[in-house]
Amino acid sequence: MWERLSANFYVAFDAVISNKLRSVLTALGIIFGVGAVIAMLAIGNGAQQEILEQIRLVGVNNIVIEPIIEQEEQDLTESSGDGEKEKKKFSPGLTMRDAQAIIDIIPTIQENSPEIIIDTYIIKRGIRRSTKLVGVTPTYFKLTNFNLSDGKMFTPEQILLGSPVCIIGKAVMTKFFPTEDPIGKTIKCGRQWLEVIGVLEERYISEKSMENLGIRNFNMDVYTPVQSILIRYENRDLVTGSMLTGGTGFSRGRRIIIGTGEEDSEEDKKAVNYHQIDRLTVQVEETEQLQTTAEIISRMLRRRHYDVVDYEITIPEMLLKQQQRTKNIFNIVLGAIAGISLVVGGIGIMNIMLASVLERIREIGLRLAVGAKKIDIVQQFLLEAVMISITGGIIGVILGVIMAIIISNIADIPTIVTAFSIIVSFGVAATVGLIFGITPARRAAEQDPITSLRYE
Repeated sequence: MWERLSANFYVAFDAVISNKLRSVLTALGIIFGVGAVIAMLAIGNGAQQEILEQIRLVGVNNIVIEPIIEQEEQDLTESSGDGEKEKKKFSPGLTMRDAQAIIDIIPTIQENSPEIIIDTYIIKRGIRRSTKLVGVTPTYFKLTNFNLSDGKMFTPEQILLGSPVCIIGKAVMTKFFPTEDPIGKTIKCGRQWLEVIGVLEERYISEKSMENLGIRNFNMDVYTPVQSILIRYENRDLVTGSMLTGGTGFSRGRRIIIGTGEEDSEEDKKAVNYHQIDRLTVQVEETEQLQTTAEIISRMLRRRHYDVVDYEITIPEMLLKQQQRTKNIFNIVLGAIAGISLVVGGIGIMNIMLASVLERIREIGLRLAVGAKKIDIVQQFLLEAVMISITGGIIGVILGVIMAIIISNIADIPTIVTAFSIIVSFGVAATVGLIFGITPARRAAEQDPITSLRYE
C-alpha cells in the first residue's frame, strides 16, 4: 500500500514540477487567502492584547470620578429665563470628605484611591525636568496594578504625618540616578526636597493607549502621600486671601468683587480649579455592580455638592469591553472576508484540475492500460491538488507574517501572529485542496482506457 502511495506521490510531484507556471497560478488563491487570514488574525490578536493591557492599566471593576473645571469666567450670578440675574449655586468641589463618605456609606465598594496631581518640576545636579507630582495612598498602586521594582511603600506614619517622601517612576530614576541607587537619596520636587523610598517597575504605554484612556506617562511621575501634598504643597479646599477681593463674600476657587461695580479683567476669566482632589478611583466588588454603584455615587455626590454637577463619572472597563466587542465583530468580518479568499482559491484549484484532466486524458488512459487502478488515478490527482494547496499554504504563511509586520510598522497597529492562527490557516489550506481536489480526481478515474488512448 505504501509503495503504491509513494509511486502515486512521485507521479503527482512530477506533474506539478513539469507545469510550474500552472501550479503557481493555481496556488495564488490559496497563497493570498492564507496570508490574509493570518494578517487579519494578527491584527485581531493585537487589538485584543492592547485592550487587555488598557484594562490592566485602569484596573478591574474601577469607577473613575474626575472634577469638571469650566473653561469660562466663573461668576456668582447666571442669567435666568427672564433675563434677571440669579445667584449661582455653591459647590465645595470634589474633596477628601467625598472619598471617605463614598467608602463609608456604599457597601459594594472595596477600595478607593484619591489623587491630587500637581504640574511641577524636578531639579537635581543642575538637571531640570517637568513632571507631575501625584499625591496618592498605597491603595492607588493596588488598583492600578503598579509594583515596586526597588524600595518600599509608604508607611502609615509617613501617610499620617505627610512626610517628605516619594516613590519615583522608572524614567525619573534613569534620568536623575543613572549610575547610583536612588533609594535614600533626595530630589527637589518644586520647592520641597523629597526622599526617594521606592522605584516603580517600568510600564510600557503606547501613545494610542494614552490617548484612548486619557492617561499619562507614569514612568515620569513622582508619587507622594496625599497628606504630603495637602500639607507641603497645595490644599485647594482651604479659603485663602486670594479668594477674597474687595469684600467679605467668597466662592471657593473663584474671584469675586463685591460692591465695586467693576468687571473682572481678562486675567481673572481663566478657569480656576477649586476641587481638592483631581481624581478619585473607586473599586467595586463585582462587575455586575458597576453601573448601579456609579448611579448611587452620582446621586450621592449631587446631594453633597448642592445639586451642582461639577464632576464626571466614567467606567473605563465597561467602555473598553464595549470597544473590545466592537473590534471582535470587526475582526470576525475581516476573517470571514479572508476565509472567502480561501474558498475562492479552492474553487480555482478545482477548475484548473478539471482542465488538467481534459488535457491529460491520453496520459490517464496510458496509465490505466499498463495496470494502474482507478484508486491510483484518484490518488494522483488528489495528491496534486493537496501539494499545490499545501505549498500555497506555506508561502501564504510567510506572506501573512510579512504582511503583519508591515502593517504594524506602517499603520502603528499592534499585531500578534500566534501558532494557533498559523496552524488553522495551514490546516484550512490543506483541507481546501483535499475537498476541491476530489471531484477532478474522480472525473479522471472514470475515464475509459480505450477511449482515452484514442483521444486527440
